Amino acid sequence: MWQAYRDVRTTTDEMYEEVEAQEQHSSRQDRPVVVDDGEDPFSVLIMGVDTGEYGRIETGRTDTMMVLTVNPNTNQTSIVSIPRDTYTEIIGRGEKDKINHAYAFGGTAMAVNTVQNLFDIPIDYYVSVNMESMQQIVDAVGGITVVPPITFSQAGYQFNEGQPVSMGGAQALEYSRMRYNDPDGDYGRQHRQRQVIEGTMSSIASFDSLRNYRSILESLSTNMKTNMSFDDMFDMFNNYRGSVSNVEQLQLSGHGQMQNGVYYEMIPDEELTRVREHLNGELELN
Repeated sequence: MWQAYRDVRTTTDEMYEEVEAQEQHSSRQDRPVVVDDGEDPFSVLIMGVDTGEYGRIETGRTDTMMVLTVNPNTNQTSIVSIPRDTYTEIIGRGEKDKINHAYAFGGTAMAVNTVQNLFDIPIDYYVSVNMESMQQIVDAVGGITVVPPITFSQAGYQFNEGQPVSMGGAQALEYSRMRYNDPDGDYGRQHRQRQVIEGTMSSIASFDSLRNYRSILESLSTNMKTNMSFDDMFDMFNNYRGSVSNVEQLQLSGHGQMQNGVYYEMIPDEELTRVREHLNGELELN
């Protein structure tokens, strides 16, 4: 077990990358989040990057952006999907653009600052992962089970509405990728991405041994970056299991609009207020 502990710690150290020049949200200046005792709610920005391996020349864009809040006091986790074409202020650029351009313009720091501004919440942690590695992650946790909301086929795989399907990594990747044949377009794809993440979280939460994490972290070490330290991950695993097992999915929704020949997703003020209030409530900032 001691060797497994050392191996896991070494792997998490390889993934660790602090956010540079992050503007700290005012609520965290007054009350920094602490996960040691499992009492503080916290937030995580999950970014799926649509280009190749880390060390690449091009930064790429965030094909997937989700805000995850974990609240041990309500024993609940919320996952909010952000449409990648959301029209919003890009913090650090002084202009509005698609939210997924923030990562391309300024990397993790600009993406984090932009999401903090959009929802008026602190982003305590981030996880950026190469989408191709999702296949490895799902395989490492032993597969997941999801219930497709629609019937479709993708890359030789068949998915039937309402019929639970156990899937490995390759199948899960194709399940979450399909977009153009979904009647709900990108919103439908975001729902399926949330299902895959929820299934992965549930599989991880069911593990009872540190040793189980070795294969998972090895699959992530070259494809993932995060500002979660090993101690943070260890505390979250031990102290927040109940919350991670109870997941609520939300969608930030708007309408498409062309502006100067470019497609954007415009989010109504009342919709933004709805999601902001929910996230603030889960983080107990109200």
